[in-house]
Amino acid sequence: MASRFGLRIELVSKDRPEIQSDDLEQIAVSSARSCAPRLGKGFFVEDAGLFVNALRGFPGPYSSYAYSTIGYEGVLDLLREKEDRSAFFLSVICHYDGRYRTFTGKVEGRISPSARGSSGFGFDPIFIPDGETHTFAEMGPRKNEISHRARSAEIFFRTLINGR
Repeated sequence: MASRFGLRIELVSKDRPEIQSDDLEQIAVSSARSCAPRLGKGFFVEDAGLFVNALRGFPGPYSSYAYSTIGYEGVLDLLREKEDRSAFFLSVICHYDGRYRTFTGKVEGRISPSARGSSGFGFDPIFIPDGETHTFAEMGPRKNEISHRARSAEIFFRTLINGR
């Protein structure tokens, strides 16, 4: 997506502490602050999570851990007796250029009754965005156009090219 805006991104993998918080923005800013001494200005970090309304936002910022321990099967089990299957994916980018700024993307949707699809990763096989009939995992590359990450990245890249 960055190339659409005439930007080039280099992926840098850095170990960093991650605070435990229910707030993705706090986590992203904290991660950026811990990377700033090593990376200097002009980088960004991103954090994301799946928030299931009937589970009071779980797994939310703990999505990676929840996926590695209970997987999407565990989330489906937790929702077995629930009528409300509404959920959303949230992505927060924190950019550091001498100041810390955040950019948020959100996709509302629902949890499918069963896992479907084989592309994507994480909870993609059980998340159906509003207005769609397919899970993220069934969408293939189209997911990258409508996802929470695509939305936060588009806002971030537009801000960068507009010099704000």
